[in-house]
Amino acid sequence: MVCLGNICRSPLAEGILKDKLDPNRFQVASAGTGGWHVGNPPDPRSIDIAQKQGLDISQQRAQQFIPAFFDQYDLIYAMDQSNYSDLKALAKSPDQLKKLYLLLEAIFPGEGVDVPDPYYGGVSGFAEVYNLIDRACEVIARDINQKFD
Repeated sequence: MVCLGNICRSPLAEGILKDKLDPNRFQVASAGTGGWHVGNPPDPRSIDIAQKQGLDISQQRAQQFIPAFFDQYDLIYAMDQSNYSDLKALAKSPDQLKKLYLLLEAIFPGEGVDVPDPYYGGVSGFAEVYNLIDRACEVIARDINQKFD
């Protein structure tokens, strides 16, 4: 799960998808294309909205996406077109490109819909982002479970 700073959207996506998959079978992580927040916990508003949904993401720490993640993970989801483009530029082969998806394609196929960045907005933006990510992760988890059953 990849966004810009790895403190708002992608930590939520990591926590939500982890909650929907068997931790003994699947590894879920998040990162940012930028390195400004490396080592920091998620934004308190992300922690709060996750906690209200029964998820604890407070122990996550921001990390910057590195090209080696293309080899480490089977699926890589970008939160928006800008981060998708940045990740696409880091891919070194067609096989790596095949692993890259826009997160909301799961619920808005072919529409190129971005998960809005709630960083500069209020708490309600985090609730909206949580709901969008949760809907997408529900579909993604179902597809992953079917593919690896």
